[in-house]
Amino acid sequence: MPTVNAYAAPSATEDLVPTTIERRAVGPRDVLIEIKYAGICHSDIHTVRGDWGPQQYPLAPGHEIAGIVTEVGAEVTRHKVGDRVGVGCMVNSCKECANCLAGEEQYCLKGMVGTYGAVDRDGTITQGGYSTHIVVTEDFVVTIPEGIDLDVAAPLLCAGITTYSPLRHRGAGPGKKVAVVGLGGLGHMAVKLAHAMGAEVTVLSQSLKKQEDGLRLGADHYYATSDAGTFEALAGSFDLIINTVSASIDISSYLQLLSLDGTLVNVGAPAEPLPVNAFALIGGRRAFAGSMIGGIRETQEMLNFCAEHGIGAEIEVIPADKINEAYERVLASDVRYRFVIDTATL
Repeated sequence: MPTVNAYAAPSATEDLVPTTIERRAVGPRDVLIEIKYAGICHSDIHTVRGDWGPQQYPLAPGHEIAGIVTEVGAEVTRHKVGDRVGVGCMVNSCKECANCLAGEEQYCLKGMVGTYGAVDRDGTITQGGYSTHIVVTEDFVVTIPEGIDLDVAAPLLCAGITTYSPLRHRGAGPGKKVAVVGLGGLGHMAVKLAHAMGAEVTVLSQSLKKQEDGLRLGADHYYATSDAGTFEALAGSFDLIINTVSASIDISSYLQLLSLDGTLVNVGAPAEPLPVNAFALIGGRRAFAGSMIGGIRETQEMLNFCAEHGIGAEIEVIPADKINEAYERVLASDVRYRFVIDTATL
């Protein structure tokens, strides 16, 4: 089994450290990818610190992966050596259940296999993109179109598809009013994508300190949720709200901002429950929904859409030895808007 350089967490309470991990040999339908860039997602921090449950360590996180194909198995037909490719939040599924057959592998009824910290079909624990190489079955590798640089493409594999999927599914477009809660790694992508789809976009953020950025990224309006008057002024305003915040917020207050038959979709994943007042739902036939990444087909659609509209993530590229510092800055909301690791520094 090939050994590659990586950064991994030895435990839930220790900093990530340089190490080596094993990758499986390239099988008949596998693709070997030389990783060029790996985004840092808030999910990485939640996972390695055990916020979402116990993990097996050492654990190399990372599910926003952009790189170049360097080897393919004998039966691979979708990719070839030299292709620009990406890997997102999953690397396998049963491929047989109704959801997989519908192209919604993220909702595999037998459980999709996450890119890191998950048990793969062969019983091994997956290790993620904070590494120089990864081996993935071709069905879970997407093509990064020309016109999107690999560094700004990496976060699209999670932050991009996580926001694109509910926007598409819920009909964001001309004539629709969309609000985005939080202007961070997910939120800034939601703003860019909703704007490109033709919706009228409003950012709802704790303060106005990122207002200039929000308007530059495509928002039409920007409000501070710390101002109680915001909830009065915007009551009943939105067809769709995308909540990108990975922390507990007063969901019922945000539900009141929906118009008749409006929907609030949660894509942030806080460790704490989010209580909902039933009257906030039934009073306007409103819906509170969730969404998790997207299937492989939709992820490719998202990448093609981003290439067509010139969309990439707003990033800060860092060397591997700044990963732990980056984690602390993410937790302090001190990044605009995604850290991306240059894996040549591993």
